[in-house]
Amino acid sequence: MSVTLSDEQKIALGREMAEAWRVMDWRKVADMFTLDGVLHSMMVEPVVGREAVYKRVAGLGDGLESITLKIRHMGVVDGVLFMERVDEFVIRGKPGSAPVVGVLEFEGPLIKVWREYYDRAHLLKAMGVVEDFDQKTR
Repeated sequence: MSVTLSDEQKIALGREMAEAWRVMDWRKVADMFTLDGVLHSMMVEPVVGREAVYKRVAGLGDGLESITLKIRHMGVVDGVLFMERVDEFVIRGKPGSAPVVGVLEFEGPLIKVWREYYDRAHLLKAMGVVEDFDQKTR
């Protein structure tokens, strides 16, 4: 039987995830997903499976000096966690930021699906990336 989380527990997990990103603990980020969990930046194909999620997020760390998911608003609607935030980062000495909305569905205490909505061209420009990082992981 699956554990049902309270809204407060889901919000606490959202904050825990943001902290894992801040300290760039990619293993923890991935381990917060179910084994078959999905990370889906809506402009590209979804990443399916905990280890694939790990590979994706660890790959983002190339040149990443810092990242903070600055949460503006977070709440639970119909059992789903919504997180409006601005991701601020420094890559190879260049600061950047991007507004993002994350939508997280849970299965017990783990993330089953995490959908990310942002302007991908804005993010890539802010990161100083010429080649889309999604192409590197295929």
